[in-house]
Amino acid sequence: MATITAADVNKLRTITGAGMMDCKKALVESDGDFDLAIENLRKKGQKVAANRSDRESTEGAAIAVVNADKTSGVVITLNCETDFVGKNEGFVKLATEIANQALNYATKEELLASDFHGITVAEKLIEQTGVIGEKIEIASFERLSGAFVGSYIHAGNKIATLTALSANVAGAEEAARNVAMQAAAMNPIALNEAGVDASIIEKEIEIAKDQLRQEGKPEAMLDNIAKGKIQRFYKDNTLVNQDYIKDGSMSVAAYIKTVDAGLTVTGFSRVALG
Repeated sequence: MATITAADVNKLRTITGAGMMDCKKALVESDGDFDLAIENLRKKGQKVAANRSDRESTEGAAIAVVNADKTSGVVITLNCETDFVGKNEGFVKLATEIANQALNYATKEELLASDFHGITVAEKLIEQTGVIGEKIEIASFERLSGAFVGSYIHAGNKIATLTALSANVAGAEEAARNVAMQAAAMNPIALNEAGVDASIIEKEIEIAKDQLRQEGKPEAMLDNIAKGKIQRFYKDNTLVNQDYIKDGSMSVAAYIKTVDAGLTVTGFSRVALG
């Protein structure tokens, strides 16, 4: 029977993130064999994951990261079952590490299959399911590229956003963060008019016309009045047309022009828990 020291337990805990007692038990069961102990901890995670596969995982951490040259970013949500786990420092750290690794991959599937300290990201999530005892999954994964990309994470890691600007100019970092904050707060459905699905506009026009009929407006006037309501819909629901949250006297597009006359917002990504 191998002698299991505190140093051995700490080493396994560092490798796997598992609790101290789980690590000690795994080492005892494996007679001090680290590889077997790690395998046993992962098997435990697989069993827990199978038992909790039908659970809802609507809590967790939303993370946004940007590459070194500010031309590409990723937003993800690492989801779990409870707010208690989602706020845990170790859980947020894991989510941030995975988000940084995601910068190197185009899809969630590629990320899950990639190496993460000797195992795949998918295997790491299963391992942590065993450690934490809750269903853990990457629920959201979005990439954004542009001439300049900025990010914002709302307090508590509930919402994370990216915004892309048309050029890397003086003040671009603050501007991109401000617009990312706008997207987090106001949850636009599209960047501009062109990004709104035609079916949504058709539905909004019909709703507007029905409301106008109920108000007794003449049928001949409905199309023109409905068009005005659609413009209001764009103003409320598309990022560049929304009132800028830090100065309601101007739109987001107008705010960006105060940073640089030629600057525009070229894209955004937003992920949220729940």
